[in-house]
Amino acid sequence: MKKFFQEIKADIKFKSAGPGQKLTDSAGEKNPKEKSPQVSLRQPRQGPTDEAQRAAAAALARLEQKQPRARGPTSQDSIRNQVPEPKEEISPHLAVPGVYFICPLTGVTLRRDQRDAHIKAAILSHFSTDPVAASIMKIHTFNRDRDRVKLGVDTIAKYLDNIHLHPEEEKYQKIKLHNKVFQERINCLEGTHEFFEAIGFKKLTLPVPDQEGSEEFYVLGEAARAQPQSLEQYKQQLLSAEPVRAMLDRQRRVFRPSALASHFELPADFFSLTAEEVKREQRLRTEAVERLSSLRTKAMREKEEQRELRKYTYALLRVRLPDGCLLQGTFYARERLPVLFQFVREVLQNDWLPFELRASGGQKLVEDEALALNECGLVPSALLTFSWDASVLEDMRAAGAEPATSVLRPELLAAIEQLS
Repeated sequence: MKKFFQEIKADIKFKSAGPGQKLTDSAGEKNPKEKSPQVSLRQPRQGPTDEAQRAAAAALARLEQKQPRARGPTSQDSIRNQVPEPKEEISPHLAVPGVYFICPLTGVTLRRDQRDAHIKAAILSHFSTDPVAASIMKIHTFNRDRDRVKLGVDTIAKYLDNIHLHPEEEKYQKIKLHNKVFQERINCLEGTHEFFEAIGFKKLTLPVPDQEGSEEFYVLGEAARAQPQSLEQYKQQLLSAEPVRAMLDRQRRVFRPSALASHFELPADFFSLTAEEVKREQRLRTEAVERLSSLRTKAMREKEEQRELRKYTYALLRVRLPDGCLLQGTFYARERLPVLFQFVREVLQNDWLPFELRASGGQKLVEDEALALNECGLVPSALLTFSWDASVLEDMRAAGAEPATSVLRPELLAAIEQLS
């Protein structure tokens, strides 16, 4: 048996050794089956030399190293897919040309990159007509740190309370500018000096008892002392004020019935990400890949859902009306559902009748103050369906009446457009 296996192994080794060679052949002669290449007399050029072949092979290897390797989608690719490349010209097929705002002081419509500068200029120009109101707007608008603003405003209110409650005491009629509290809470805020001067304080340099030299003070003028009720009014105005912010322009439009109702081509404003947001998206996507290999708790899943909800800032919504016409408007992604219902109600001829809104898939939206548009999956765009409340329709039909086919106010129908 052992000899049998040895013979099999020897036979396999012999066959794998390649073609045989006669003993009379010289060592340098090739197998006659392997013909040496013949150069045709009709060939105009000779073949490449061995040296040229080696050079070509080296060049080809270097070229292949430079070629990008096939790879799967990265976090950067995902972000680029979400953010359209900036275009030099605005596409005529965009659903809206961009996101716009309205200045509450001037009524001017502004692009997003114009709003802050315009509002600041409007507040500064208001000093010529109402310096008190302008200084209050400046305090609340120009200073972004809301906690610091509240602390400063509360401190100013305390100064005014002391004057109002103790009108006869001289020490409350002046404020030392180099006082530590004044410097840390008030002097650091834009607009505070304008406010003190607008309500009747004057900046004076006065001697300080038991101290060499003098210091700067705000001293309440005689005219302001004679009207303490005005100081109380200014204080309340200061405490109740809010920052001046541009209002989102809804860009309300009405379109004729169209097969393109569910087609949304949105401008870059709806998707644009800052450099910090891009870095955050990259980090979050890297973490998401790592989480695929680990179990997630309910709290972790809820946190991830909240991150997805914060991805968009704006939403473009269309509402298909019973006659097929489309109502379109722009919203903040975090606005509440009652804002959407009010937007629709304002265009109805019979705005007192209850109605329903349904999202794609038949999901009924509830006019709930606790729900935001992004929480209902209505970002960055969505097509909704309008219908009258079912019970109202039954009552109308029982009375032999039918709701009007067109539900929009006549002035909106006069400005109807073609969706393209």
